[in-house]
Amino acid sequence: MNNDIESRTINIPNLISLIRILTAPALFYFALTQQPNWFIGLLLFAVFTDVLDGFLARILQQTTSLGSRLDSWGDFIIYSTMAICAWILWPDILVREKFYFIIIVLSFTLPVCISLIKFHSISSYHTWSVKLAVAITVISYVLLFTGLLDWPFRIAALFCLYAAIEEIAITILIPEKIVDIRTVWQALKYKKDQSLTNNQEQSEK
Repeated sequence: MNNDIESRTINIPNLISLIRILTAPALFYFALTQQPNWFIGLLLFAVFTDVLDGFLARILQQTTSLGSRLDSWGDFIIYSTMAICAWILWPDILVREKFYFIIIVLSFTLPVCISLIKFHSISSYHTWSVKLAVAITVISYVLLFTGLLDWPFRIAALFCLYAAIEEIAITILIPEKIVDIRTVWQALKYKKDQSLTNNQEQSEK
């Protein structure tokens, strides 16, 4: 029995998520030692693992609740590291773009805080809007801090804001913590189904 549980939790996708988490100290090292090129390179690798673990979990049929939690924790740690290290490496740029930077940071932290308050754990919804917002944010982050373009970062802030609003709405709607809710409409359907089930149970009593 224990071996069956272990085989479902210790797998390749979960190990990749763990690797992503373990890149955070190295990212801090490159930031503190003022090595932006190495920092950007490792950051892109970490983001690649974020795509890879989910892809492999689906292909290998190794999706687990632990995997969802590891993925969410990995995302939270890496994107928090991105924000802190950006301040270390490029403070002048952050001061210039502080309004959009604050929007992005709040968009990633507020849904987590609200989920912690309600469910005592971080959310693992993996919504499509968050996936899109993350992709745009990472691309715009690299463009901004390599000095190529600044306007994509401002667009990314709007995508992050929408994604945050959707995640918060999902947390408010669902009565209990569940994972992999792709849209707020799915959360509404889940809530409706739960209400119907509860009504049926009450009518049978």
